[in-house]
Amino acid sequence: MTLVIIGITVAISLIAFNNRELFIKMQLNPYQVYHQNQWYRVVSHGFLHADWIHLFVNMIVLFSFGEAVEQRFSLLESRGMIGNSTVHFLILYFAGMIIASATTIQKHKDNYHYNAIGASGAVSAVVFTYIFFSPTNTLLLMGVIPIPAILFGVLYLVYSQYMRKRSGDRVNHDAHFIGAVFGFLYPILLEPGLIRVFFNQLF
Repeated sequence: MTLVIIGITVAISLIAFNNRELFIKMQLNPYQVYHQNQWYRVVSHGFLHADWIHLFVNMIVLFSFGEAVEQRFSLLESRGMIGNSTVHFLILYFAGMIIASATTIQKHKDNYHYNAIGASGAVSAVVFTYIFFSPTNTLLLMGVIPIPAILFGVLYLVYSQYMRKRSGDRVNHDAHFIGAVFGFLYPILLEPGLIRVFFNQLF
């Protein structure tokens, strides 16, 4: 399913690169969502990206972590701990996207000129579900410094929270932060007993 999401996202992003009207209709504009009931934008914006770099980074991160999370869900399904693993992965991804947009909509619902695009909230959710299941695995901070996944997660949240308050770089750090928190909590929402898996892995 990870590859399917990547394929669809890449296709729509590439089409939107050359179709300004489509791009405008699909981006997350909180004013139009809230005041004109264009709620489809809460999902459609996750298939858009600002440029090739934005698209590449999100998709390579999704590829790197998505299949690992799918495998973990499949294992849980085989043990009878959760239902259909594919359905749960789709819920994780798209609920992460939707929930990560909620704060953005609330904060900017009266600002007609604010727009947001990208799958970062959903991708953050996937990454943090991975961290939940593999907190001691090694991740690369800034692509070069090896650190435990749980430490990477903490630093990511601290940085995102700091940038949320600063809010001067045109990046939707609200979506990053909230998507990450949701992704970490999602396994516990599925099966509260999985918290033991996290602590067993951590210690």
